[in-house]
Amino acid sequence: MEIFSIIGITKLSFGQVSMIFICLLLLYLAISKKFEPLLLLPIGFGGLLANIPEAGLADPGGILYFFYESGIKTTAFPLIIFMGVGALTDFGPLLANPKTMLLGAAAQVGIFATIFGAVGLSMLGVVEFSIRDAAAIGIIGGADGPTAIYVSSILAPDLLGAIAVAAYSYMALVPLIQPPTMRLFTNKNERKIQMIQLRQVSQVEKILFPLLLVLIVALILPAS
Repeated sequence: MEIFSIIGITKLSFGQVSMIFICLLLLYLAISKKFEPLLLLPIGFGGLLANIPEAGLADPGGILYFFYESGIKTTAFPLIIFMGVGALTDFGPLLANPKTMLLGAAAQVGIFATIFGAVGLSMLGVVEFSIRDAAAIGIIGGADGPTAIYVSSILAPDLLGAIAVAAYSYMALVPLIQPPTMRLFTNKNERKIQMIQLRQVSQVEKILFPLLLVLIVALILPAS
């Protein structure tokens, strides 16, 4: 019957059904459990739209196609996200205790570990990844969503969607991952320690720090 040829449910693939269930789970976690709603809610809803068969949302003229061409392909969205995250970031604790910068530097070890993992899977024949694919996937290890989107849009545009979902999903699930990890590596007394800021950071310092950082990085690496 002709009516069945235009019904989307008859054209659902296994992959689309799987992604729809995953997106519904993300929406549930965002709305019901309050797990990073700013991240999971748009990811879940966008994923639902992207996996509707025959809707044409990602085809030329579709709304998702417009978002991709104007925001992702031009790298405008990652830069806007960077500015938003930067505006929300309080650099006071870092400026009061610069040694904590080492914690952020140590987190970048995850990038190299993820790259080696992707290359290892490729060498074992489990999944085929080029070195550019592995580098784009490796950025997920830095736990920085905007950077993951920006790098993957340049090195591996075909993996952009999967990398963005993976990066933001696991970062949003930190409230689930952190408690057992903290209990594993600390005792009860250590978890009761009250952290205090070493000194009061002035408003001038908070304004000058990101401005000087942008200037220095731009002079060293203009393409950034």
